[in-house]
Amino acid sequence: MFYINKTTSNSTVDFAAEELKKYIRMMQPDAGDVVISYAPDAKDGFRLGLMQDFGLDTSDVYDTELDDIIYIDADAKGGILAGDNPRSVLFAVYDFLKKNGCRWLFPGVDGEFIPTKELESVKYRHVPSCRYRGQCNEGAETQTAMMETIDFTAKMCMNTYMLEFKIPRSYYSRYYNHPHNEENRPPEPLSDMQILQWKRACEAEIAKRGLQFHDIGHGFTVDPFGIDSSTSWEQIDDSSIPEETRQYLAEVNGKRGLFNQRSLCTNFCMSNAKARKIATDYIVDYASSHSNITYLHVWLSDAHNNHCECENCRKKTPSDWYMVWMNELDRALSEKKLSTRIVFICYVDTTWAPLAEKIDNPDRFTMLFAPIFRSYAETLPEKIPEDLKAEPFVLNNLNQPRSLYHSLLYLDEWKKSWKGACFAYEYHFWRHMTYDTAGLAMSKRVHEDIKCYEKRGINGVIEDGSQRSFFPNGLEFYVYAKTLYDTSLSYDEIVEEYYSALYGDDWREVYEYLTEIENIIPFEYVSYEQSNRREEGYYSEEVASRIENELPAVLEKGRAYIEKHYNSDFRVRTVAVRLLEFHALYTSLMAKVYFEAAKCNREAAIELFQKTRIEIGKKEVEFERYFDHDLYFRSLNVVIKSIKNRTNELSTF
Repeated sequence: MFYINKTTSNSTVDFAAEELKKYIRMMQPDAGDVVISYAPDAKDGFRLGLMQDFGLDTSDVYDTELDDIIYIDADAKGGILAGDNPRSVLFAVYDFLKKNGCRWLFPGVDGEFIPTKELESVKYRHVPSCRYRGQCNEGAETQTAMMETIDFTAKMCMNTYMLEFKIPRSYYSRYYNHPHNEENRPPEPLSDMQILQWKRACEAEIAKRGLQFHDIGHGFTVDPFGIDSSTSWEQIDDSSIPEETRQYLAEVNGKRGLFNQRSLCTNFCMSNAKARKIATDYIVDYASSHSNITYLHVWLSDAHNNHCECENCRKKTPSDWYMVWMNELDRALSEKKLSTRIVFICYVDTTWAPLAEKIDNPDRFTMLFAPIFRSYAETLPEKIPEDLKAEPFVLNNLNQPRSLYHSLLYLDEWKKSWKGACFAYEYHFWRHMTYDTAGLAMSKRVHEDIKCYEKRGINGVIEDGSQRSFFPNGLEFYVYAKTLYDTSLSYDEIVEEYYSALYGDDWREVYEYLTEIENIIPFEYVSYEQSNRREEGYYSEEVASRIENELPAVLEKGRAYIEKHYNSDFRVRTVAVRLLEFHALYTSLMAKVYFEAAKCNREAAIELFQKTRIEIGKKEVEFERYFDHDLYFRSLNVVIKSIKNRTNELSTF
């Protein structure tokens, strides 16, 4: 029998104790019960609590609420599992179990690899490399996936979860209305109240694990003025906006109103002191009634070249007006004695740093660097050429920087006036993931990018991406989490740890198989950002030849592995091989699309793509925990439609 003694009274520590009990019982199913007690003075058994309660040193972190320390000194019968905050106690439990062979490879119970074995001694102390380690909702959300990925976030020792939007209607609707799979699944519309209830349920799961909760982002440029931001990117009737409200909206091309008829894409007139006051009061009210927020993100609109052109707004850049507004928000929060942390964002037009204004109270604020237009065909560079110059800001006539050198150059410009905390908002798990047929290119990219960010003083990443980013497996997500946790780990170390747990002794066969697929259908070829720069579109005799002559044999090799390993004593390995089988089907069908694309047969490629979308959609329910059907086919639809028919002699890829 095992004993777990909690030395700290806290709901997250309670949860940590229950998790330790569950997995010890799974590892030793015949060892008897595990007794949990609250016993601050206990000297034996597993003792769970704060490092401070054990008299352990925490002086090597700046802030014990935000920074994690994991401390383990335990053997087969007990010992100390501690952290500098309740969340870190939970991480200590998971790390103790990992050191004893447990692995969490996908979200949900089907993603667990739990060996049957005796516990071994572990002595371990670790401060994660990055303060901010997490994800933000995107793609087509299912509530099941949301709940499971919050749990998975903690199991991967990531400490941050963001829920974008006041009511994330668009993300839930992309799944439940099945807009890219109506041939197989009729729409299942949700009410806003149902979505709001689900968001609150997610918040409760985040709180149970003591994770940092980041909230909102876009919306504060319209919600304060009575315009519903949850309509997101849907077009709405601009004429329905009351004139009393219209006066506060940004003036673009001589007109005040909704930008491109979309609420989320609309900014307000930031030189208008009354408009800033309305927006500030709204945010203060929200902060005061949502005390569970760790960080409140206050972003501008989700569009570019759309800032107010009125006479007064022209006197400052959008970033300067943004700083004016943030300082007023800080003072208003202080007047209400609210300690709410605020995140401001360097995104689209605010990629350009302010020229004159700056944050007065940096202790309240954190800067978020969001290079949405960057290329993902290359890794972030460590150095910027000395002769490279930033382009000057030109109101509503900006070319967004795709060059990685320029992206980091603008970051450096911001850091001349901002000396406070900073982390990145990245997009590896957004549409770029869907261009990576084998799931290897982006795994390497995220590993390299995190290491580069750390060297540049960026203290972590939140990924904007689908909660179902596990296709053909979860390597990319695993690499992401492990690298943020410990940047000293090599890519090859993480690959071996993940693949060997997921596929067993023959794991190298799977890695080599997927590598061959990557070589035949490279990320650089599929990627829309790359093809968009090539006047020849998708024409490539080389890619067409590889698909025609090499891919069938590679897929046959993969199917032979799948047949040999179809069932396993470990559920997670059975699921992994079934997912490989589904991936082989997906690859074979999409390869036909890419073959026609490489020949620049636009109509044939589009026709095959639509057939593939429907055929793969038949299996959506079976694999929806891992594969975001809507995100894949919504993203790739843009790619396929960009194909040009061959009209003249074109160069190869």
